[in-house]
Amino acid sequence: MKAMALVALLGVVVPAAWVQEGTATDAKTIDLFNGADLSGWKLFIPDEKVAPKTVWSVKDGVVRCTGKPAGYMRTEKEYGNYRLRFQWRFPEGGGNSGVLIHIQLPDKVWPKSIEGQLQHAHAGDFWVIDGAEFKEHTDPDNRRVVKKEESSEKPLGEWNQYEVLCQGNTIKLFINGVLQNSATETSLTKGHIGWQSEGTPIEFRNLVLETLD
Repeated sequence: MKAMALVALLGVVVPAAWVQEGTATDAKTIDLFNGADLSGWKLFIPDEKVAPKTVWSVKDGVVRCTGKPAGYMRTEKEYGNYRLRFQWRFPEGGGNSGVLIHIQLPDKVWPKSIEGQLQHAHAGDFWVIDGAEFKEHTDPDNRRVVKKEESSEKPLGEWNQYEVLCQGNTIKLFINGVLQNSATETSLTKGHIGWQSEGTPIEFRNLVLETLD
């Protein structure tokens, strides 16, 4: 049965983009965050004198990051061809962070990857890191590729929805349902997934990955 017919039969209302792009009848849903602790995650802070768990913690089903010092939490496993959905908010005013896509080892600040920007008012920008590339990045003097639409973020303090769609050598970023950016012919197609500690407190919840193989 085709995906659209199945949706109609069940009477489920979902955004059209979720059905039309990347639909897989054999998709597997993975909860990356269990809501209780950071099992399955690697916490990386380059300063060995800082305990990573003083930067990253869990409370009331939410991952909390202090933002200092710089570093990231990443999945222990690698993923390719997936739809990633998560929610984020800045609890203390505007700030900065990012979702690191297709992270390559070794761990360092910052690892080879493609960043989906989370900086307030700029969620949906792309940044290339440590030599990662894609077709739309055409300025060698600027690692940033600006989002296509006006900011679709909610007011500060409210939860936002981020969606990352990775298929082959293409990555698409949706912010609260709005397609903000696309990267094609990416040099990376698989890797770890990470979230940055980058200067200010930020919170995450409902980190869910749907495989599209």
